[in-house]
Amino acid sequence: MAKNEILSYDYVIDYLAKNNRQKHLLLGNGFSMAYDTKIFSYNALYKFIDSIDNPLLKKLFSIIGNKNFEIVMQQLDNFLEIAEIFGTDKELIKKIKDAGNELKNSLIDAVKGLHPEHVFTIPEEKSSACYKWLNEYLSKGGNVFTTNYDLLLYWVLMRNDSQNHTDGFGRDKEDEEFVPYDEANYSELRWGKNKKNQNTHYLHGALPFFDTGVDIIKEEYTTEHFLLQNINERMLRKEYPIFVTSGNGREKLMNIMHNKYLTFCYEQLCNIQGSLVTFGFNFGEYDEHIIEAINKAAKQGKRTGEKLLSIYVGVYSESDAEHIESIRKKFKCKVNLFDSKTAKVWD
Repeated sequence: MAKNEILSYDYVIDYLAKNNRQKHLLLGNGFSMAYDTKIFSYNALYKFIDSIDNPLLKKLFSIIGNKNFEIVMQQLDNFLEIAEIFGTDKELIKKIKDAGNELKNSLIDAVKGLHPEHVFTIPEEKSSACYKWLNEYLSKGGNVFTTNYDLLLYWVLMRNDSQNHTDGFGRDKEDEEFVPYDEANYSELRWGKNKKNQNTHYLHGALPFFDTGVDIIKEEYTTEHFLLQNINERMLRKEYPIFVTSGNGREKLMNIMHNKYLTFCYEQLCNIQGSLVTFGFNFGEYDEHIIEAINKAAKQGKRTGEKLLSIYVGVYSESDAEHIESIRKKFKCKVNLFDSKTAKVWD
């Protein structure tokens, strides 16, 4: 393979198979945009936070020093409780309430606008095609990593009843051991029970994941409501999804390291071996923490060879390819390019 050669996706998969190379997958926003560019605009939730015009919210974002929605929302809730306890100026309390409601409602509107209404809106042929594509990694011992916090990946895996993916969540029995299985009560889905077998990692969190302060739990579809409705109801109860919307790589990494689920996912990326295939991930100026994780994986096990040997970066255009070439030296492993359009993720 020539240094600047742009390969086809099938060639990459065949080459890795012939060389008996373990492969992993990293998804970026391009994965969602490949499904529908009209609704999955790049970094939509970050843009919505960045465009908020409320002076109090802008000041709060500035004081906290990043644009992590979850942290800002919690700070507003805490500030409001303190203000009410000490009987602070009623006008100030109203401003805090209004700012919190604006942020919460804006997020709910953004989430609704960002997604199809529910999983069954996705055509069956697209869902099954995407699952088959993902299963090339999951069924062969690989990991899937994503920096997206939308529901597309989650929906595809759930709808196709994936037996090969584990996101680390499970239920804990809440009764005594002697209670029969079919009569026992079980907890909501908590992260950690199945983390030893986890192979699907949401590096920046995801909309169904909530941090209760003690547990990381996952919201789910119920017979009464679709998943998005249940997520919205949690937010109205002052429970907020885990997702990293901070600007630069350093801020993102700081937020990751303050959450046990995100830290675990990031460390798993730091420890992969074999080869990493990326799709829809542009390695932009705010992705330095991802490059750092890849380089950690490339440096491990130098003597035994048990490390990340190469990365195959999907590019959509000539400018994408030029960008990767311009940052090639940042990577501590071999870098190859392939044409993302040949991957056929959704068809």
